Formats: sequence, C-alpha cells, structure tokens
Amino acid sequence: QVQLVESGGGLVQAGGSLRVACAASGRTGHRDAMAWFRQAPGKDRDFVAAITGDGSITDYTDSVKGRCIISRDNAQNRVYLQMNSLKPEDTAVYYCAGFPPKWPRGPSEYWGEGTKVTASS
Repeated sequence: QVQLVESGGGLVQAGGSLRVACAASGRTGHRDAMAWFRQAPGKDRDFVAAITGDGSITDYTDSVKGRCIISRDNAQNRVYLQMNSLKPEDTAVYYCAGFPPKWPRGPSEYWGEGTKVTASS
C-alpha cells in the first residue's frame, strides 16, 4: 500500500504563489502516474494536473495552464504543484492521487487527505 500526505497549503493573496507537496511512503510506485485534483466548497473534485512516472509528460486543466507546474522527484518520493498568479477561484482543498501503471484495469488509484489552499481577493 502507498500512503500519500499533502503539505504546503495555506492562505495567500491573489496574485501570489504557493507550492504544495505530496509525500509518498510505503510500497511507493515510481512508475505510477501522479496527479493533483482539487475540490472547492460545494463542488465536485476536479482534475488539475498530472505527470507520468518518469516525469516526461505533463497535462493540465485549461484553467491552470501557464500558471501551474507539476513536477516530481522520484528519489525523494515527492510530487509538487507550483501555483503562480493564484486567483480566488483556485481556493480549494488540493488532493494528490497516484495511478498504478495498469489503472484502471489493475490496482485502484490511491489518494491523500488533502491540503487547503485559500487565495484571498
């Protein structure tokens, strides 16, 4: 089993920057794709960004393209989301998730508990 713990959330003024981190422990899967999702109050959990196991390919939802960068350090079992030019609509709980290579046919994805990001106007 892999455990994910997010950190780095907090309160920041609109226009500011924040980096959230996700630490993996347990049977870590360096080949697992990793992703960030977010859930604003009263809304569904939405995809934000993803990165392949080797870090060579990334993907972003349109609303964060050009403002956010997802990265990973497999030696440290860490995934990061650098968020710049934050907007009030970025306010949400940010969740880290891991997707094993054969997902969804094989082992299921796994999630962290989330870290709260608040961008004040």
